[in-house]
Amino acid sequence: MKMWAGRFSKEVDDRVNDFNSSIRFDCRMYEQDIKGSLAHAAMLAAQGIIPQEDADAIAAGLEGVLADLKSGALVFDPGAEDIHMFVEAELTKRIGGAGKRLHTARSRNDQVALDLRLTLREEAKEIKALLLALISELRDRAAEHLDTVMPGYTHLQRAQPVTFAHHLAAYANMFLRDVGRVSDAAGRMEFCPLGSGALAGTTYPIDRQRTAAALGFTAPTANSLDGVSDRDFCIELANAIAVIMMHLSRFSEEIVAWCSWEFKFIELDDAFATGSSIMPQKKNPDVAELVRGKTGRVYGDLMTLLTMMKGLPLAYNKDMQEDKEAVFDAVDTVKLCLKTFTPMLHTMTVLKENMRAAAAKGFINATDCADYLTKKGVPFRDAYKITGGLVAECIRRGLTLETLPLEDYRAASGAFAEDVYGAINLETCVKGRLSEGGPSPDAVEKQLALIAKFLEENQN
Repeated sequence: MKMWAGRFSKEVDDRVNDFNSSIRFDCRMYEQDIKGSLAHAAMLAAQGIIPQEDADAIAAGLEGVLADLKSGALVFDPGAEDIHMFVEAELTKRIGGAGKRLHTARSRNDQVALDLRLTLREEAKEIKALLLALISELRDRAAEHLDTVMPGYTHLQRAQPVTFAHHLAAYANMFLRDVGRVSDAAGRMEFCPLGSGALAGTTYPIDRQRTAAALGFTAPTANSLDGVSDRDFCIELANAIAVIMMHLSRFSEEIVAWCSWEFKFIELDDAFATGSSIMPQKKNPDVAELVRGKTGRVYGDLMTLLTMMKGLPLAYNKDMQEDKEAVFDAVDTVKLCLKTFTPMLHTMTVLKENMRAAAAKGFINATDCADYLTKKGVPFRDAYKITGGLVAECIRRGLTLETLPLEDYRAASGAFAEDVYGAINLETCVKGRLSEGGPSPDAVEKQLALIAKFLEENQN
């Protein structure tokens, strides 16, 4: 018999029961459900709404249910409608009539809204911790490669010289922003919907401030209709996760390219790569490829939430049961990716010589050559044209700007002198980019110091 069956004259069709049930995915919220019920029962007794002895029996019963679920002595009933009904039914079976008083001044609508906030608040903390671990790894690897010259790219064409440290710091800054987005989303979960009832509050003299404080919230939600129908916090967290996945996917795309023989900038550790079933020479960057693929999955979770909510009138609608599978999948996916991605970076080998060789072959010091002329008094547009001609000459003769003879430079412009070779040396080019945020070792060290400060401030 369903706990809500009084209004109905016949049993619900088994197919509807299966369709309606959410126990298979909301059972993960059992600790949060019991935590909320403990706070609710304590408040009911403090307000004189239920006898203290009943509240004590409820608390003891709930603690027993929690302990048994954690130990495995009690397993979830797949026939239960949801986690809320399962816990309440088990409690009533154990303590009798007192268990039936627990749902006084409460609805499953505000109960599920509470459980979901409590759950996602904890998940947000875990995601933030995983992001901080990734940022810490990026900072550490960057510190090892302040002088490792590599090509910087635009349009996937070699553009200007940077360092591997500078490149890693760029991704670290993306993930710094992700920490902020997750924190912002979690901050808007800090309001307790319990006490909103089904939609219109309750006639019982409840104390919502007490319940909110007991559960670690800043305050109760301000409006009961909004309290049970709001899923913005799910969408916000899923959006933050989608952006994290986008950043991981961009990084993964580069790792896939860098592992190829065409680049060969890095080599992944054998523990974080796979082979081929037919080609014995293959070493595949499957971790990065899977991260890239799972990004689309998380985008789908976000779109599920947005689409589910876009046409719903106030207050609660059964459509909203679809929130949990989508947001839980997004949470689980990003956590899995972060847990795998960080040690992959930690164990990879950086092939510095290959990076330097690629930088030398790409004429990425052409801008520095033009700047050299400009500093000698040649207008930049003229310097740009002269340097472009020199690059064309190098390509025609199979040379680089570093190996082009001085007489060819002098033939192009009398402003060139022997010191041009020092000016276009790749290491010189990188070290000269001292502008704030630039790739010079000094500039990157300042960036890493800011990252270290952020990590220190966000460890708790």
